[in-house]
Amino acid sequence: MLTTLNTSYTDTRAADLAWTLGREPLPALATLDLELSGAKMQLRLLGASHQVLLEEDRGSCSETVACIPGSSTPLPLGVAKRVGDWEYEFAARVEMLTPGSFAGRAQELLALVSDHPHGLAGVFPGSPHAFTAMLAQRYEGQVRWRTWHAYPQDGQLVATRTRVGVRVPAGQGAW
Repeated sequence: MLTTLNTSYTDTRAADLAWTLGREPLPALATLDLELSGAKMQLRLLGASHQVLLEEDRGSCSETVACIPGSSTPLPLGVAKRVGDWEYEFAARVEMLTPGSFAGRAQELLALVSDHPHGLAGVFPGSPHAFTAMLAQRYEGQVRWRTWHAYPQDGQLVATRTRVGVRVPAGQGAW
């Protein structure tokens, strides 16, 4: 699903993003409710930020990647921890792109996510390559999602991936 976010694109930066687990739902500009084999999930666009709410029989999980005033937890490159009965894994990277490469990558990602039944993308009015996009799936007992946060003014694209669920033996299910 592709939507235009009813807010102006502010001068946020990739370096301003923070990561947290367990936050209460924040006000969202767009949401997508999903059910993936018994797991209830809500993808939430918070402007240049995202939040994922996940509920399953074994418990719940809330992930937020946002510009959070006063947060002392910057965006980590990787996190692996137990959340209740689940294994939680998070990874992030910042891609530096030239303006031409950025435009092509933005078009590619927006096409991928907007046409996917478990995808949500929001673009900002007035800036065609400023967007936040999310894509979810369930695979081998795990719920997985990927996100992209675009900062065209700096040529930066922040990509994250998360995996929550039962532990998969080494060498299986990598993506």
